[in-house]
Amino acid sequence: MSRNFKTLDDIGDVTGKRVLVREDLNVPMADGAVTDDTRLRAAVSTITELADRGAIVLILAHFGRPKVPSPEHSTAQITRPLSDVLGRAVRYVDWEGAAESVATLQPGDIGLLENTRFFGGEEKNDPAVVERFAALGDLYVNDAFSAAHRAHASTEGLAHRLPAFAGRQMEAELDALDKALGNPEHPVAAVVGGAKVSTKLDVLRHLVARVDHLIIGGGMANTFLAARGVDVGKSLCEHDLTATAEAILDAADAANCTVHLPYDVMVATEFAAHPASLRTANVHEVAADEMILDIGPAATEALADVLKTCRTLVWNGPLGAFETPPFDAATVALARTAAALTREGSLVSVAGGGDTVAALNQAGVAADMTFVSTAGGAFLEWMEGKALPGVAALAR
Repeated sequence: MSRNFKTLDDIGDVTGKRVLVREDLNVPMADGAVTDDTRLRAAVSTITELADRGAIVLILAHFGRPKVPSPEHSTAQITRPLSDVLGRAVRYVDWEGAAESVATLQPGDIGLLENTRFFGGEEKNDPAVVERFAALGDLYVNDAFSAAHRAHASTEGLAHRLPAFAGRQMEAELDALDKALGNPEHPVAAVVGGAKVSTKLDVLRHLVARVDHLIIGGGMANTFLAARGVDVGKSLCEHDLTATAEAILDAADAANCTVHLPYDVMVATEFAAHPASLRTANVHEVAADEMILDIGPAATEALADVLKTCRTLVWNGPLGAFETPPFDAATVALARTAAALTREGSLVSVAGGGDTVAALNQAGVAADMTFVSTAGGAFLEWMEGKALPGVAALAR
């Protein structure tokens, strides 16, 4: 495939070269231990390849949102977990005396620099901070798609100062996104769920012109049902956005995009696990004291049939209140259908966003999808059709 960015394949001989690699190592921790090492594992391929090729690998990463430098936001505490995942030594490099520390590293060595956000100018893309980072390296590799929607010194500024390349994780992410919406094989389906329409307006507006089937779930489906004159009872619903929802439905009609809203739903009078008041209802039979909490079994089966006619799927957001059983049923069932179609080679499936990843893990199918993005904000902005500064800066 033709790409407008350079990868590690274009980097040439890196023996003894200092390569600044921007990774997303912003992992959750509790009592000094990493509770989810997904992001550490995502960084392995780029770091090990460069080290094996004789580079001096210098990792740039942020950790948390520090107002001032503090021990609880130091990357020093990620050094050992990263070393364990890589299966090789990682040296912590403080900003104090960084140049001297880096000078002692040998080809193949790996250093993890202190939190990039310990400089006030990192998030402002301050040229002085860019210079400070650039002085430590000869080349720059951005492997952090999940931070690519931010124009920071370590995600965007450096790409203009040093020869810039995409790391393996960034490359895989961009290739998957190109297959999903850039140059997809049609028919394309998009699943968009979540609590509120207001957080996904730009996504929906962008998608109706690009996909053949738009499947709307979660609390946001209630706003669209209300726009169509359905009484949604006590359900989560943004009644002030029904006119906006109507406009999106009209735009979909104009673009020949079929919008799928649930016609049977799971309802209850209280939001709790397995409530006594749980029942399946037609959307036109929701009582005034009931809440819609998931898509019903008939609609879920119909959506599975839609996916069977498609070649590409992009998924962001759950179909119901999936954290509370049994309101995970529709999300899990449709995810398993998507996974089965992907396994048999008839569907390219790309999913992203924190809730989505959690739901796919809950369904036990994350590994079967074509690509699962760990990026939250960056994935959403890409679905909105926005240019991501960290990606744009890598363009040849």
